[in-house]
Amino acid sequence: MNKLKLTDVVVIIMIGIVFGVIMHFWDNLYSVVKPLLPTFRQLIYGMWFMVGPFAYLVVRKPGAALIASVAGSALSSIMASAGLEVLIYGFVQGLAAELVFASFRYKKYNLVVAGLAGVLSCLGSFMLDLGYGYADLETWALIVKYGLRVVSAFIFTGIFAYYIVRALEKTKVTSLVRPIDQQEFDQLKR
Repeated sequence: MNKLKLTDVVVIIMIGIVFGVIMHFWDNLYSVVKPLLPTFRQLIYGMWFMVGPFAYLVVRKPGAALIASVAGSALSSIMASAGLEVLIYGFVQGLAAELVFASFRYKKYNLVVAGLAGVLSCLGSFMLDLGYGYADLETWALIVKYGLRVVSAFIFTGIFAYYIVRALEKTKVTSLVRPIDQQEFDQLKR
C-alpha cells in the first residue's frame, strides 16, 4: 500500500504541472517585488519549495515530493526557457524534502514535518546557489537573505501547504488518491 501506483504518479505529476505554472508566474511576481523590496522579497521565495511537500501531503507515499518537484521545475523551465539549471534545483529540492519524510519513515504528515521539508529544500537550494556563485555575499547578507528564505520556506511548505491539503481533505478530494480509512480502502479495491 506504500508503493506508488500509476494513479499516484499521475496525480503527483498533475500537482507538479499546476505548481510549474504557478512558479512561472511567481517568477514574474518576484521580478516585480525585487526592486520594491530588495531584501524582503525573500519572504515570498518559499513558493519554490512548496510543490514537493504539498504532493507528499496529498499522496503520502515515498517519491511523491521528488517526482512533483522535478515535474514542476521541468514545466517551469520549459515555460521560461530557463534550461537545465532550474531542473537541477527542482531535483535537489525534491530530494531534500524526501530526506525529511524518509527520516520520519513516511509516517508523519503534520505541519512541522512539512515545514522541515521546506527548510531542508531551502538548504539544498543554498548549496546549489553556492556552487553557481549566487551566494557570493558577505556573511551578514547571507544570514539575512537565507534566514528570510528559511522562514518563507517554513511558511509556504509547512503552514500554507499543510492547511491547503487539510481543506482538500474536508472536501474529500484527497480520498480519491488515498482512502481516509480501511473501509474506504476496501471499497476502492472492489
